Amino acid sequence: MRVEIWSDIACPWCYIGKARFTKGLAEFAHRDEVEVVFRSFELDPGGPKGVTTPVLEMLAKKYGRTLDEARGMEEHVAASARSEGLAYRTDGRDHGNTFDIHRLLHLAAARGRQEQLLDLAYRANFGEERSVFDPEVLVALAVEAGLDEAEARAVLADGSAYADEVRADEREAAELGASAVPFFVLDRRYGISGGQPAEVFTRALEQAWAGREVEDPAGGADACGPDGACAVPQA
Repeated sequence: MRVEIWSDIACPWCYIGKARFTKGLAEFAHRDEVEVVFRSFELDPGGPKGVTTPVLEMLAKKYGRTLDEARGMEEHVAASARSEGLAYRTDGRDHGNTFDIHRLLHLAAARGRQEQLLDLAYRANFGEERSVFDPEVLVALAVEAGLDEAEARAVLADGSAYADEVRADEREAAELGASAVPFFVLDRRYGISGGQPAEVFTRALEQAWAGREVEDPAGGADACGPDGACAVPQA
């Protein structure tokens, strides 16, 4: 069975959803026969390259809130992340264009190190004081994931490298009807949206394995949309 996961490194629910999916997969009896592939989805594809905005400032502007209110919104997401054993900083994080990160993830996929780089990038973006929008940080993460430094630098320097692969993933997401991430597709037959609880993923895997229809429990799911907005409490 193949599971494809469309996500963006800037999406906190993708970070949380991946952890929950991993836990759900661990409870699936046929987990060793599941191939997991990560696909590209940009939350803010029109964002200027090389320009970053503090996350709290971005949230305050997007939702018309004060910085303190934006911090409260982030604390809600942080609590969900920490409940999954994930590190999450609510201050000092940047938001920006993720196209180069996706290109580097495709290089990692070609070298069999995609999930390693993805996990490192998530941890750096959400849990550490390292900006994934800094090319030098990306190179360091690539090397930590087991990639060749010179090759990683070459990909980042050539804006066309793996660009077609990123765009192909995004076209497929649109064709499959994905309007928010994370978006999980099981054997190109069943789709699940949002950072669902681990048991939802286990049940979906079992149903897909048995060939039964999986109902997408997307209603009210925690997810991030194509404008960069994420499901957060508005109170």
